[in-house]
Order: sequence, then C-alpha cells, then structure tokens
Amino acid sequence: MIKYLVLIMLLFQTIITSAQVKSAKNINYANNSEVENTLNIFYKNDDIKDKPVLVFIHGGSWSSGKKETYWWLGRNFARKGIVTVIINYPLAPNAQYEKMSNDCALAIKWVQQNIANYTASADKIFVMGHSAGAHLSELINADPKYFKHARIKNPIKGVILNDPFGLDLYEYLTTAEKDNFYFDFIRTFTVNTATWKLASPLDYVSNIKNPHLLFYGEKTYPAIKLQTPRLYEKLKANNIPVEIKEIKGKSHVPMISQMIFGGNDLYKDIVKFIEKEVAN
Repeated sequence: MIKYLVLIMLLFQTIITSAQVKSAKNINYANNSEVENTLNIFYKNDDIKDKPVLVFIHGGSWSSGKKETYWWLGRNFARKGIVTVIINYPLAPNAQYEKMSNDCALAIKWVQQNIANYTASADKIFVMGHSAGAHLSELINADPKYFKHARIKNPIKGVILNDPFGLDLYEYLTTAEKDNFYFDFIRTFTVNTATWKLASPLDYVSNIKNPHLLFYGEKTYPAIKLQTPRLYEKLKANNIPVEIKEIKGKSHVPMISQMIFGGNDLYKDIVKFIEKEVAN
C-alpha cells in the first residue's frame, strides 16, 4: 500500500511540475515552409522575464536526428529556469555542412530577435550541442562567416559541448578507417581534403572569445578523447575561460541520454556555468 502511495505521489509531483512548463512548437526560423528549419521552445510559466536561453543542436552524424527526440532536455532545463530552444537543421545527403551551419546561425538569429516573447533575454544566449551538433555549435561560433551570412554579430554568451565529434575533421578523415561511418561523413564534407580543414572548428580557435564548458566520456570515441582536451588547452592558452570534465563510465550516446533524468550531474554543471556567465 505504501509503495503505491509513493508512486501516486511521484506521479502527481511530475504532473504538477510539467504544468509549470509551457512549450511552443514547430516554429519556422528561416521564413520558409521546411520542417528542417523549425524549432521548439520550452519555458517556465512564471513572472521572470529575462531568463537565460539555451539553444540545443542535436547530434546524429550530420545525417539523422530531430528536435522532437529531446523534449525531455527542454523540459528539464525549463524547470531549472533556463528557456530552452531545440532546433532542427537540414541533414545529409540533402545538405552539406555549410548549409547546416548557415541554418543553425539563422536559428540563433531568430532566437535573438524573438526570445523575449518567451520570458528570456536576447543578451543571455548560450549554445549547446552533442556530437555532430557540438561540431556545428563550435563551427558557427568560431568561424565568423556563418553569423556574417545571417547578418548579425555573434550573440553567443557561452558554449557547452557534450562529447563533440569533428573538432578536427581533417585529422579524423585523413586517418580514419574507410568504414560506413567514413562514407556517411563524406556525404556531409565531400572528398575534398581542403574542405575538411575549412569545416574543422579547431582551425578557428583564435576567433573564439566566449567561455566554454566541455564534457567528454571516459569510454567515448578516441578522436573525441583526443580533440576535446586539445580544444581546452588551446582556449586556455588564449586566456578564454574554459572548464573541462571527463565523465566516468560513459560512452558516446549515453553522454546525452543520461540527461533524460533531470537530476543528472551535467545539469548542475551547466546551470552553474550559465549562472556564472550571466552574472559576469
């Protein structure tokens, strides 16, 4: 009997908490009718009007994934007082990395211009990505041509990278085994080795001015374990505020799927990072 009572209480608490979070879905950010140019917003239903906003760019090897998968991320962050925008972007083989990056920059432009309508501040924009989404997050942050194409200055106050793949695509693609992953990536980055360098965020570190929070899994892919600390060292050498954490026992997909649970430690680290940078 007590067991069932506890379950009922937990269910009731979940329903009450969910009721505190509002959402706006399938908003087009590129003035077209394409599903790949839509976003979902999650925000707490309260009287605070200048919350920070986190734009999340999903992973999926640049060829899969969609915003609907990450509704739990939006709700979990919204409950913690951070308005969350989860975006779609065009995928391979229908698009290559420059189109993806340009559209991600357009999504952030939309956020800057409209997020005040959803209780957040345009001056408190943070970007987070996992895997390929982390690559796109850093690429539009580090290479100025993407926000130039969107006709705005880079508005990103801070960057959170969760198990970022492809920070140095040239290094990876010139040394990787020619397996299914390799040929999948070629659809996004072509066979042109010069393009691989242009698509590598580590080649633009000198342009980065905003604080970073970096995570990578203890059991993730070797390229991520090699390149994420390299980004940390380069940012640190340039006197850019940066933190890095290796998450014990985690491989690549669990680095994001662990965040299904709102009490996961990554939330504590991310909220602390955002609150610190908002206060600065």
